[in-house]
Amino acid sequence: MAILSWLTTPSTFCRSVYQLRPQNRPAEMSKWVWVTEMDLKGKVILVGVTGSIAIYKACELVSQLRQQGAEVHVLMTPHATRLISPLTFHALSGNPVVTDLFVPETHAIEHVALADRADAFLIVPATANTIAKLALGLADDAVTTTALACPAPLVIAPAMETKMWQHPATQGHIKTLQARGVIIVEPETGWLASGKQGVGRLASLERILAALREALKRRERGQDLAGWRVVVTAGATREFFDPVRFISNPSTGKMGIAVAQAARERGAEVVLIAGHTEAPLPEGVEIVQVRTAKEMLDAVLRYADWLEVFVGAAAVADFTPKQVAPTKLRRSETERLLLELEPTADILMALRQRRPDAFLVGFAAEVGEPSEKAKEKLAHKGLDMIVANDVSQPDAGFGADTNRCTFITMDGQIKTLPLLTKLEVAHQLWDFVREHRERQKAEVKRVCR
Repeated sequence: MAILSWLTTPSTFCRSVYQLRPQNRPAEMSKWVWVTEMDLKGKVILVGVTGSIAIYKACELVSQLRQQGAEVHVLMTPHATRLISPLTFHALSGNPVVTDLFVPETHAIEHVALADRADAFLIVPATANTIAKLALGLADDAVTTTALACPAPLVIAPAMETKMWQHPATQGHIKTLQARGVIIVEPETGWLASGKQGVGRLASLERILAALREALKRRERGQDLAGWRVVVTAGATREFFDPVRFISNPSTGKMGIAVAQAARERGAEVVLIAGHTEAPLPEGVEIVQVRTAKEMLDAVLRYADWLEVFVGAAAVADFTPKQVAPTKLRRSETERLLLELEPTADILMALRQRRPDAFLVGFAAEVGEPSEKAKEKLAHKGLDMIVANDVSQPDAGFGADTNRCTFITMDGQIKTLPLLTKLEVAHQLWDFVREHRERQKAEVKRVCR
Protein backbone atom coordinates (compact mmCIF):
# COMPACT_ATOMS: atom_id res chain seq x y z
CA MET A 1 0.00 0.00 0.00
CA ALA A 2 2.91 2.35 0.69
CA ILE A 3 4.18 1.77 -2.84
CA LEU A 4 0.74 2.28 -4.35
CA SER A 5 0.30 5.51 -2.39
CA TRP A 6 3.63 6.82 -3.69
CA LEU A 7 2.68 5.94 -7.27
CA THR A 8 -0.71 7.63 -7.12
CA THR A 9 0.76 10.89 -5.77
CA PRO A 10 2.78 12.87 -8.34
CA SER A 11 6.28 13.39 -7.00
CA THR A 12 7.47 16.92 -6.39
CA PHE A 13 10.35 16.35 -8.79
CA CYS A 14 8.19 15.19 -11.71
CA ARG A 15 5.62 17.89 -11.05
CA SER A 16 8.31 20.58 -11.08
CA VAL A 17 9.79 19.19 -14.29
CA TYR A 18 6.41 19.31 -16.02
CA GLN A 19 5.84 22.91 -14.91
CA LEU A 20 9.19 24.26 -16.14
CA ARG A 21 8.83 27.53 -18.01
CA PRO A 22 10.68 28.44 -21.22
CA GLN A 23 13.22 30.63 -19.47
CA ASN A 24 14.61 27.78 -17.35
CA ARG A 25 14.08 24.75 -19.55
CA PRO A 26 17.24 22.93 -20.55
CA ALA A 27 18.26 23.65 -24.15
CA GLU A 28 18.10 20.01 -25.14
CA MET A 29 14.38 19.93 -24.30
CA SER A 30 13.44 22.91 -26.42
CA LYS A 31 12.77 21.00 -29.61
CA TRP A 32 9.66 19.43 -28.09
CA VAL A 33 8.76 22.12 -25.58
CA TRP A 34 7.65 24.73 -28.12
CA VAL A 35 4.51 22.81 -29.07
CA THR A 36 1.38 24.79 -28.22
CA GLU A 37 -0.39 23.54 -25.12
CA MET A 38 -3.46 21.49 -25.98
CA ASP A 39 -6.28 20.61 -23.63
CA LEU A 40 -6.28 16.87 -22.95
CA LYS A 41 -9.73 16.90 -21.36
CA GLY A 42 -11.90 14.20 -22.87
CA LYS A 43 -9.12 12.83 -25.09
CA VAL A 44 -8.89 9.05 -25.22
CA ILE A 45 -5.24 8.15 -24.73
CA LEU A 46 -3.92 4.61 -24.93
CA VAL A 47 -0.71 3.91 -23.04
CA GLY A 48 1.17 0.76 -24.01
CA VAL A 49 3.62 -0.40 -21.36
CA THR A 50 6.42 -2.86 -22.09
CA GLY A 51 8.97 -4.74 -20.01
CA SER A 52 11.60 -2.07 -19.32
CA ILE A 53 12.90 -1.13 -15.88
CA ALA A 54 11.77 2.41 -16.73
CA ILE A 55 8.18 1.19 -16.36
CA TYR A 56 7.85 2.99 -13.03
CA LYS A 57 7.90 6.30 -14.94
CA ALA A 58 4.86 5.16 -16.91
CA CYS A 59 2.95 5.21 -13.62
CA GLU A 60 3.66 8.91 -13.25
CA LEU A 61 2.73 9.51 -16.89
CA VAL A 62 -0.66 7.80 -16.53
CA SER A 63 -1.31 9.80 -13.37
CA GLN A 64 -0.46 13.08 -15.12
CA LEU A 65 -2.69 12.26 -18.10
CA ARG A 66 -5.65 11.45 -15.88
CA GLN A 67 -5.15 14.62 -13.81
CA GLN A 68 -5.28 16.65 -17.03
CA GLY A 69 -8.68 15.20 -17.90
CA ALA A 70 -7.72 12.48 -20.37
CA GLU A 71 -9.51 9.13 -20.48
CA VAL A 72 -6.57 6.77 -20.11
CA HIS A 73 -6.47 3.08 -21.00
CA VAL A 74 -3.36 1.05 -20.26
CA LEU A 75 -2.25 -2.02 -22.19
CA MET A 76 0.61 -4.19 -20.95
CA THR A 77 2.88 -6.81 -22.47
CA PRO A 78 3.41 -10.04 -20.51
CA HIS A 79 6.94 -8.92 -19.55
CA ALA A 80 5.57 -5.63 -18.22
CA THR A 81 3.20 -7.45 -15.87
CA ARG A 82 6.19 -9.16 -14.26
CA LEU A 83 7.62 -5.78 -13.24
CA ILE A 84 4.45 -3.98 -12.06
CA SER A 85 1.03 -5.42 -11.35
CA PRO A 86 -1.82 -4.40 -13.69
CA LEU A 87 -3.71 -3.44 -10.54
CA THR A 88 -1.40 -0.43 -10.12
CA PHE A 89 -2.27 0.92 -13.55
CA HIS A 90 -5.94 0.13 -12.96
CA ALA A 91 -5.84 2.35 -9.87
CA LEU A 92 -3.92 5.13 -11.63
CA SER A 93 -6.00 5.20 -14.82
CA GLY A 94 -9.40 4.39 -13.37
CA ASN A 95 -9.94 1.82 -16.12
CA PRO A 96 -9.33 -1.93 -16.45
CA VAL A 97 -5.92 -2.82 -17.86
CA VAL A 98 -5.70 -4.90 -21.05
CA THR A 99 -3.16 -7.69 -20.75
CA ASP A 100 -4.90 -10.50 -22.62
CA LEU A 101 -6.30 -10.45 -26.15
CA PHE A 102 -8.82 -13.17 -25.33
CA VAL A 103 -11.13 -12.23 -22.46
CA PRO A 104 -14.34 -14.32 -22.66
CA GLU A 105 -16.24 -12.07 -20.24
CA THR A 106 -16.28 -9.13 -22.70
CA HIS A 107 -18.49 -9.01 -25.75
CA ALA A 108 -16.32 -6.61 -27.78
CA ILE A 109 -12.83 -7.43 -28.94
CA GLU A 110 -11.14 -5.18 -26.43
CA HIS A 111 -8.07 -4.06 -28.36
CA VAL A 112 -10.09 -3.28 -31.50
CA ALA A 113 -12.68 -1.31 -29.54
CA LEU A 114 -9.98 0.76 -27.84
CA ALA A 115 -8.10 1.26 -31.11
CA ASP A 116 -11.22 2.69 -32.76
CA ARG A 117 -11.82 5.16 -29.91
CA ALA A 118 -8.25 6.36 -29.37
CA ASP A 119 -7.12 9.93 -30.07
CA ALA A 120 -3.49 8.91 -29.62
CA PHE A 121 -1.43 5.89 -28.63
CA LEU A 122 1.66 6.21 -26.45
CA ILE A 123 4.09 3.34 -25.92
CA VAL A 124 6.10 4.22 -22.83
CA PRO A 125 8.59 2.74 -22.20
CA ALA A 126 9.25 0.91 -25.47
CA THR A 127 11.78 -1.91 -25.45
CA ALA A 128 13.94 -2.91 -28.42
CA ASN A 129 11.80 -6.05 -28.71
CA THR A 130 8.54 -4.12 -29.03
CA ILE A 131 10.07 -1.59 -31.44
CA ALA A 132 11.21 -4.46 -33.69
CA LYS A 133 7.72 -5.99 -33.64
CA LEU A 134 6.09 -2.68 -34.53
CA ALA A 135 8.50 -2.08 -37.42
CA LEU A 136 7.89 -5.57 -38.80
CA GLY A 137 4.13 -5.54 -38.26
CA LEU A 138 4.16 -8.38 -35.73
CA ALA A 139 1.20 -8.55 -33.36
CA ASP A 140 1.41 -11.11 -30.57
CA ASP A 141 0.45 -9.18 -27.43
CA ALA A 142 -2.03 -6.51 -26.33
CA VAL A 143 0.31 -3.60 -27.12
CA THR A 144 1.52 -4.57 -30.59
CA THR A 145 -1.86 -5.91 -31.73
CA THR A 146 -3.63 -2.71 -30.69
CA ALA A 147 -0.94 -0.56 -32.30
CA LEU A 148 -1.45 -2.40 -35.58
CA ALA A 149 -5.22 -1.87 -35.40
CA CYS A 150 -5.10 1.75 -34.26
CA PRO A 151 -5.39 4.57 -36.85
CA ALA A 152 -4.57 7.25 -34.27
CA PRO A 153 -1.10 8.88 -34.12
CA LEU A 154 1.54 6.71 -32.46
CA VAL A 155 4.18 8.09 -30.09
CA ILE A 156 7.02 5.82 -28.97
CA ALA A 157 9.45 6.59 -26.14
CA PRO A 158 12.27 3.99 -26.18
CA ALA A 159 14.23 2.97 -23.10
CA MET A 160 17.08 0.45 -23.15
CA GLU A 161 20.81 -0.04 -22.71
CA THR A 162 23.10 2.12 -24.84
CA LYS A 163 24.42 -0.69 -27.05
CA MET A 164 20.89 -1.95 -27.68
CA TRP A 165 19.75 1.52 -28.69
CA GLN A 166 22.76 2.05 -30.97
CA HIS A 167 22.57 -1.38 -32.59
CA PRO A 168 22.02 -1.11 -36.37
CA ALA A 169 18.93 -3.32 -36.14
CA THR A 170 17.27 -1.03 -33.60
CA GLN A 171 18.22 2.10 -35.53
CA GLY A 172 16.89 0.53 -38.72
CA HIS A 173 13.55 -0.20 -37.05
CA ILE A 174 13.40 3.36 -35.70
CA LYS A 175 13.94 4.76 -39.20
CA THR A 176 11.23 2.47 -40.58
CA LEU A 177 8.74 3.71 -38.01
CA GLN A 178 9.68 7.36 -38.57
CA ALA A 179 9.15 6.92 -42.30
CA ARG A 180 5.59 5.84 -41.47
CA GLY A 181 4.98 9.01 -39.48
CA VAL A 182 5.51 7.58 -35.98
CA ILE A 183 6.78 10.15 -33.48
CA ILE A 184 9.90 8.90 -31.69
CA VAL A 185 10.81 10.62 -28.41
CA GLU A 186 14.46 9.71 -28.39
CA PRO A 187 16.05 8.54 -25.13
CA GLU A 188 18.28 10.78 -23.07
CA THR A 189 21.75 10.33 -21.62
CA GLY A 190 22.01 9.42 -17.94
CA TRP A 191 22.29 6.59 -15.43
CA LEU A 192 20.96 3.28 -16.73
CA ALA A 193 19.79 0.11 -14.97
CA SER A 194 23.22 -1.45 -15.56
CA GLY A 195 24.81 1.19 -13.36
CA LYS A 196 26.53 2.76 -16.35
CA GLN A 197 25.98 6.14 -17.92
CA GLY A 198 24.96 6.48 -21.53
CA VAL A 199 22.15 7.16 -23.99
CA GLY A 200 19.07 5.01 -23.46
CA ARG A 201 17.39 6.62 -20.46
CA LEU A 202 13.65 7.19 -20.96
CA ALA A 203 12.84 10.74 -22.06
CA SER A 204 11.46 13.16 -19.49
CA LEU A 205 7.73 13.35 -18.89
CA GLU A 206 7.72 16.86 -20.28
CA ARG A 207 9.15 15.74 -23.63
CA ILE A 208 6.74 12.79 -23.81
CA LEU A 209 3.73 14.97 -23.05
CA ALA A 210 4.88 17.56 -25.59
CA ALA A 211 5.19 14.81 -28.20
CA LEU A 212 1.68 13.65 -27.34
CA ARG A 213 0.34 17.16 -27.88
CA GLU A 214 2.11 17.32 -31.23
CA ALA A 215 0.49 13.99 -32.18
CA LEU A 216 -2.94 15.34 -31.22
CA LYS A 217 -2.24 18.51 -33.17
CA ARG A 218 -1.47 16.43 -36.25
CA ARG A 219 -4.70 14.52 -35.79
CA GLU A 220 -6.69 17.76 -35.63
CA ARG A 221 -5.02 18.96 -38.84
CA GLY A 222 -6.35 15.81 -40.43
CA GLN A 223 -6.33 15.74 -44.23
CA ASP A 224 -6.27 19.51 -44.71
CA LEU A 225 -4.02 19.20 -47.77
CA ALA A 226 -6.20 16.58 -49.48
CA GLY A 227 -6.33 17.21 -53.21
CA TRP A 228 -3.11 19.23 -53.27
CA ARG A 229 -0.50 18.26 -55.87
CA VAL A 230 2.92 18.82 -54.34
CA VAL A 231 6.48 18.40 -55.60
CA VAL A 232 9.37 18.54 -53.12
CA THR A 233 13.10 18.36 -53.81
CA ALA A 234 15.52 17.05 -51.19
CA GLY A 235 19.14 16.12 -50.70
CA ALA A 236 22.39 17.08 -52.40
CA THR A 237 23.20 17.02 -56.08
CA ARG A 238 26.53 15.58 -57.24
CA GLU A 239 28.41 17.18 -60.11
CA PHE A 240 30.86 14.66 -61.56
CA PHE A 241 34.21 15.61 -63.10
CA ASP A 242 35.14 11.98 -63.81
CA PRO A 243 33.15 8.73 -63.54
CA VAL A 244 33.87 8.30 -59.79
CA ARG A 245 34.51 11.80 -58.36
CA PHE A 246 32.18 14.73 -57.90
CA ILE A 247 31.59 18.11 -56.29
CA SER A 248 28.80 18.16 -53.70
CA ASN A 249 27.76 19.45 -50.26
CA PRO A 250 26.92 17.98 -46.81
CA SER A 251 23.12 17.94 -47.22
CA THR A 252 21.47 14.76 -45.93
CA GLY A 253 18.01 15.56 -47.28
CA LYS A 254 16.36 15.41 -43.85
CA MET A 255 14.53 18.71 -44.20
CA GLY A 256 13.12 18.02 -47.66
CA ILE A 257 12.13 14.49 -46.66
CA ALA A 258 10.31 15.89 -43.61
CA VAL A 259 8.45 18.38 -45.85
CA ALA A 260 7.34 15.57 -48.16
CA GLN A 261 6.34 13.34 -45.24
CA ALA A 262 4.29 16.08 -43.56
CA ALA A 263 2.43 16.83 -46.79
CA ARG A 264 1.68 13.15 -47.31
CA GLU A 265 0.43 12.79 -43.71
CA ARG A 266 -2.00 15.64 -44.37
CA GLY A 267 -3.48 14.13 -47.50
CA ALA A 268 -1.50 15.72 -50.34
CA GLU A 269 -0.42 13.81 -53.41
CA VAL A 270 3.36 14.11 -53.22
CA VAL A 271 6.27 13.62 -55.58
CA LEU A 272 9.69 13.68 -53.89
CA ILE A 273 12.63 14.35 -56.23
CA ALA A 274 15.65 13.22 -54.24
CA GLY A 275 19.35 13.67 -54.83
CA HIS A 276 21.83 12.09 -52.42
CA THR A 277 20.08 11.52 -49.06
CA GLU A 278 21.08 9.94 -45.77
CA ALA A 279 17.63 9.62 -44.19
CA PRO A 280 14.84 7.10 -44.84
CA LEU A 281 12.53 8.14 -47.65
CA PRO A 282 8.87 8.45 -46.62
CA GLU A 283 6.29 5.87 -47.56
CA GLY A 284 3.25 6.78 -49.61
CA VAL A 285 4.95 9.30 -51.91
CA GLU A 286 6.26 8.96 -55.44
CA ILE A 287 10.07 8.93 -55.37
CA VAL A 288 12.19 10.16 -58.27
CA GLN A 289 15.93 9.58 -57.77
CA VAL A 290 18.40 11.95 -59.45
CA ARG A 291 22.11 12.67 -59.14
CA THR A 292 22.99 15.97 -60.81
CA ALA A 293 21.46 19.45 -60.90
CA LYS A 294 20.58 18.92 -64.57
CA GLU A 295 18.76 15.67 -63.75
CA MET A 296 16.88 17.42 -60.94
CA LEU A 297 15.86 20.27 -63.23
CA ASP A 298 14.60 17.83 -65.87
CA ALA A 299 12.62 15.89 -63.24
CA VAL A 300 11.03 19.07 -61.85
CA LEU A 301 10.02 20.29 -65.30
CA ARG A 302 8.42 16.91 -66.06
CA TYR A 303 5.97 17.61 -63.23
CA ALA A 304 5.69 21.37 -63.89
CA ASP A 305 2.25 21.21 -65.51
CA TRP A 306 0.92 18.85 -62.81
CA LEU A 307 2.02 20.50 -59.57
CA GLU A 308 0.23 23.19 -57.57
CA VAL A 309 2.88 23.74 -54.89
CA PHE A 310 6.63 23.30 -55.22
CA VAL A 311 9.06 23.24 -52.28
CA GLY A 312 12.69 23.41 -53.30
CA ALA A 313 14.46 22.08 -50.22
CA ALA A 314 17.31 20.35 -52.08
CA ALA A 315 20.87 21.64 -51.80
CA VAL A 316 21.47 22.06 -55.52
CA ALA A 317 25.01 22.76 -56.71
CA ASP A 318 25.47 26.27 -58.13
CA PHE A 319 28.34 25.14 -60.37
CA THR A 320 29.20 22.04 -62.35
CA PRO A 321 32.39 20.98 -64.16
CA LYS A 322 32.43 22.21 -67.76
CA GLN A 323 33.97 18.94 -68.90
CA VAL A 324 33.70 15.42 -67.50
CA ALA A 325 36.66 13.09 -68.03
CA PRO A 326 35.59 9.85 -69.75
CA THR A 327 37.81 7.73 -67.48
CA LYS A 328 39.04 7.93 -63.91
CA LEU A 329 41.65 10.64 -63.38
CA ARG A 330 44.73 9.06 -61.80
CA ARG A 331 47.06 10.92 -59.53
CA SER A 332 50.06 9.12 -61.02
CA GLU A 333 49.21 10.60 -64.40
CA THR A 334 48.16 14.09 -63.26
CA GLU A 335 50.48 16.38 -61.31
CA ARG A 336 47.99 19.23 -61.09
CA LEU A 337 44.23 19.22 -61.60
CA LEU A 338 42.38 22.36 -62.64
CA LEU A 339 38.60 22.22 -62.93
CA GLU A 340 36.72 24.75 -65.02
CA LEU A 341 33.22 25.24 -63.61
CA GLU A 342 30.11 26.73 -65.13
CA PRO A 343 26.81 27.74 -63.49
CA THR A 344 24.04 25.18 -63.24
CA ALA A 345 20.52 26.03 -64.39
CA ASP A 346 18.35 27.74 -61.74
CA ILE A 347 15.51 25.31 -61.00
CA LEU A 348 13.29 27.81 -59.21
CA MET A 349 13.57 30.46 -61.92
CA ALA A 350 12.99 27.89 -64.68
CA LEU A 351 9.88 26.62 -62.90
CA ARG A 352 8.57 30.15 -62.33
CA GLN A 353 8.89 30.90 -66.04
CA ARG A 354 7.00 27.71 -66.86
CA ARG A 355 4.37 28.08 -64.12
CA PRO A 356 3.71 31.70 -63.12
CA ASP A 357 0.57 30.58 -61.28
CA ALA A 358 2.14 27.89 -59.06
CA PHE A 359 2.98 28.47 -55.39
CA LEU A 360 6.77 28.25 -55.09
CA VAL A 361 8.70 27.87 -51.84
CA GLY A 362 12.48 28.15 -51.77
CA PHE A 363 15.11 27.61 -49.10
CA ALA A 364 18.01 29.92 -48.27
CA ALA A 365 20.78 28.13 -46.38
CA GLU A 366 23.15 30.87 -45.23
CA VAL A 367 26.15 31.21 -42.94
CA GLY A 368 25.27 33.84 -40.37
CA GLU A 369 22.06 35.87 -40.16
CA PRO A 370 20.06 34.64 -43.18
CA SER A 371 17.08 37.00 -43.52
CA GLU A 372 18.50 39.72 -45.76
CA LYS A 373 19.99 37.30 -48.30
CA ALA A 374 16.77 35.31 -48.19
CA LYS A 375 14.70 38.40 -49.02
CA GLU A 376 16.93 39.10 -52.02
CA LYS A 377 16.52 35.53 -53.25
CA LEU A 378 12.76 35.70 -52.70
CA ALA A 379 12.45 38.77 -54.94
CA HIS A 380 15.00 37.73 -57.55
CA LYS A 381 13.48 34.32 -58.19
CA GLY A 382 9.86 35.41 -57.96
CA LEU A 383 8.98 33.09 -55.08
CA ASP A 384 5.84 33.15 -52.98
CA MET A 385 7.73 32.17 -49.83
CA ILE A 386 11.23 31.40 -48.66
CA VAL A 387 12.58 29.49 -45.65
CA ALA A 388 15.78 31.00 -44.27
CA ASN A 389 18.15 29.27 -41.89
CA ASP A 390 21.72 29.60 -40.61
CA VAL A 391 23.48 26.32 -41.42
CA SER A 392 26.53 27.27 -39.34
CA GLN A 393 24.56 26.45 -36.18
CA PRO A 394 25.32 22.88 -35.01
CA ASP A 395 21.69 22.16 -34.12
CA ALA A 396 20.26 23.67 -37.30
CA GLY A 397 22.70 22.83 -40.08
CA PHE A 398 23.22 19.98 -42.49
CA GLY A 399 22.58 16.57 -40.96
CA ALA A 400 20.92 17.86 -37.77
CA ASP A 401 17.52 16.50 -36.75
CA THR A 402 16.42 19.99 -35.68
CA ASN A 403 16.25 23.37 -37.37
CA ARG A 404 15.76 27.08 -36.68
CA CYS A 405 13.96 28.80 -39.53
CA THR A 406 12.36 32.05 -40.57
CA PHE A 407 9.47 32.06 -43.07
CA ILE A 408 9.26 35.12 -45.32
CA THR A 409 6.53 35.72 -47.90
CA MET A 410 6.41 37.94 -50.96
CA ASP A 411 3.87 40.25 -49.26
CA GLY A 412 6.19 40.86 -46.31
CA GLN A 413 4.93 38.42 -43.71
CA ILE A 414 7.67 37.05 -41.46
CA LYS A 415 7.43 34.18 -38.99
CA THR A 416 10.46 33.07 -36.95
CA LEU A 417 10.43 29.61 -35.39
CA PRO A 418 12.45 28.45 -32.39
CA LEU A 419 14.45 25.23 -32.42
CA LEU A 420 12.14 22.42 -33.59
CA THR A 421 12.45 18.98 -35.07
CA LYS A 422 12.57 19.13 -38.85
CA LEU A 423 9.24 17.33 -39.08
CA GLU A 424 7.60 19.98 -36.90
CA VAL A 425 9.23 22.69 -39.02
CA ALA A 426 7.68 20.95 -42.02
CA HIS A 427 4.20 20.99 -40.47
CA GLN A 428 4.63 24.66 -39.57
CA LEU A 429 5.63 25.30 -43.17
CA TRP A 430 2.48 23.65 -44.50
CA ASP A 431 0.33 25.54 -41.97
CA PHE A 432 1.88 28.77 -43.27
CA VAL A 433 1.49 27.82 -46.94
CA ARG A 434 -2.14 26.76 -46.46
CA GLU A 435 -3.05 29.99 -44.65
CA HIS A 436 -1.26 32.08 -47.29
CA ARG A 437 -2.97 30.32 -50.20
CA GLU A 438 -6.35 30.74 -48.51
CA ARG A 439 -5.69 34.49 -48.17
CA GLN A 440 -4.66 34.66 -51.84
CA LYS A 441 -7.88 32.93 -52.93
CA ALA A 442 -9.98 35.21 -50.69
CA GLU A 443 -8.29 38.26 -52.21
CA VAL A 444 -8.93 37.04 -55.75
CA LYS A 445 -12.62 36.50 -54.93
CA ARG A 446 -12.85 40.00 -53.41
CA VAL A 447 -11.27 41.63 -56.48
CA CYS A 448 -13.49 39.67 -58.89
CA ARG A 449 -16.73 40.78 -57.25
